[in-house]
Amino acid sequence: MATPNRAALINRTLRILKKYYKPVPAPKDRTLFDHLIFACLVENSPFEAAEQVFATLRSDYFDWNEVRVSTVRELAEVTKPLVDSSAAANRLKQTLHAVFEAVYQFDLEALKKKNIGEAAKQLQKLNGSTPFTVSYVTQMALGGHAIPTNHGLLVGMQVVGAISDSEAKAGAVPGLERAIPKNKGAEYGSLLHQFGVEIGRSPYGPTARKLLLEIDPNCKSRLPKRHVPAPPPPPAPPAKAVDAKAKAGATPGVKGRDAKQLKGEKAEGASAPVGKKGQRDRAVDKKKPATKRPEPTKRPTKPGTKTPTSKKKQTSHKITKRKPR
Repeated sequence: MATPNRAALINRTLRILKKYYKPVPAPKDRTLFDHLIFACLVENSPFEAAEQVFATLRSDYFDWNEVRVSTVRELAEVTKPLVDSSAAANRLKQTLHAVFEAVYQFDLEALKKKNIGEAAKQLQKLNGSTPFTVSYVTQMALGGHAIPTNHGLLVGMQVVGAISDSEAKAGAVPGLERAIPKNKGAEYGSLLHQFGVEIGRSPYGPTARKLLLEIDPNCKSRLPKRHVPAPPPPPAPPAKAVDAKAKAGATPGVKGRDAKQLKGEKAEGASAPVGKKGQRDRAVDKKKPATKRPEPTKRPTKPGTKTPTSKKKQTSHKITKRKPR
């Protein structure tokens, strides 16, 4: 949705910010590559903290290649003074890798010989670059007119109604360069940056709330709200009380008559020892009445025949005398 009073809101914002913040002078004697590295550090953090981390990187490391081969966890320890140290360390490492793979050295002065539009496009292609870093380098090193906008500034401009939701997602504030003269770009850009850092690190704080309400008194309903977690679900109703006797005699999975029958079977087999296979079954079988096997039927014998009797084998042989030849 287009905002008809966008330029008026931007000018009003700048007038109010002048009362609370002081402009930060642009750093001198820095190369284009130095401005790019500093932009990775200062995107969502105060200028003082970014200057401290930048000086630490140059003094504690041998060169930028040593910084490039360091892990993100190691760089996050160095960037602790920043608002989001992990994100800054990740941007720094990705940018160093991209520059080294593009030109095989940490020098980007050749971009100054190209026109601003072409140089900005090459900066956008670098892995790890953001709209903030491209605008910062364009303003500080290429001599172009671009106002860097960090995440907190986009939130503030959206709350006061200067930009729409879709423009905030795109990461741009249309009309910002037209409302600010080019010779005042670095000065007003530092004021807007400080404003965005305050909202980014403490969006629910009293300072951010005071600034936003002073810029637009009707933005109270659009102020950032804390996320309230959903209440936990109500506890389950207690289970019905069960009779102690019924609970003691109950067997899981068996009800009614089957439970009584199972209880009787347990009592019958309680006297049988347990531990050997089939021992319980033999104990139960002893209580059953023994059944006699039917005697084998004798075959009838014919009259005059003797019943066969078992003969014992002779243990010795009969000795016979042989006749002499």
